[in-house]
Parts: sequence; C-alpha cells; structure tokens
Amino acid sequence: MIVLAVLLLVVVLTCVPYLVTIAFAQGPADASPIFGVTVPEGYKQWELIAPAEEAAPLDELRAVVGNRTAIDAYQDNKLPFPDGTILVKRAWKRKQSPEFASATIPGEATTVQVMVKDSKKYASTGGWGFGRFINGKPVDEAQHRTCFACHEARVKSRDYVFTRLAP
Repeated sequence: MIVLAVLLLVVVLTCVPYLVTIAFAQGPADASPIFGVTVPEGYKQWELIAPAEEAAPLDELRAVVGNRTAIDAYQDNKLPFPDGTILVKRAWKRKQSPEFASATIPGEATTVQVMVKDSKKYASTGGWGFGRFINGKPVDEAQHRTCFACHEARVKSRDYVFTRLAP
C-alpha cells in the first residue's frame, strides 16, 4: 500500500510540471489570437479620450478610454506612445432616445477593442498588440489579422492610432 502511494506520488509530481507548461503555452482562453491581448481589468472606469460615431452599416456609438500611461501621453502630445499604453474602444449599437427624438443613445454593446503598446513583444506590428472581443470572447484569428494592416495603411504617422484626444 505504501509502495503504491509513493509510486502514485512520483507519477503526479512528474506530470504536473508538464501539464502546467501546456496550460501556460496555450495562454488564457479569453486572450486574442496572434497577440495574446486580454480585456484589461477595470477599463470601464478609465478616463475618456474621445467619443466617436460610426456611420452605416455599423451604426455605432463608440468611446475610447485609456489607462494612465495613455492619458499622460495624449496630454503631453507624446508620440510614439510609450510602452504600457493601453487603449480600449467600447462600441454600442446606436438607437434613438425614447425621451428626446433628435438624440441617439447607446443600445446593445457590440465590441470591445484593445490596443496594447509593447515595442519589443509586438515589434512586427508597429509595437502594438490588438484584441477584439464580443461578449468578452475574442473574435477569430482572421479578424485579428486585419487589425494592423488597417492601422498601418491609415495612421502610421500617428503611431498607428486613429483616436485624437477630445478637446
């Protein structure tokens, strides 16, 4: 009985490091493919950088918020953005206000999009890692492959960032 217990203990101790390695290699289930970006904790309390409106076909209201590193960089007009900058775009379907006919208000949430600046980790994509999430889950790899190309084609001179600080 003791020999069997010792043998079982040896097998478990031998397998655990291997299983832990596999788990960490796959990354968290809620991380974006390619980049490994996750939705940052507490982002809903971050400071607003700018609101935006997306016309048809998306018909969305959007708000870009940033962590303290992002806010400081915007306020200091610092480009390129420093490592540690995190930008989060929240988006909602636009709907008419029931109280005020000419106003639109946020409806159903559509996506949360995240950009993380790490010039070493994301050197091949201008120093930025990207994540796009629906209901807290990352979209597929094909959609993530389009992120950098769009930013590179349109805003390379602004460190690949579309959003300007609202006055």
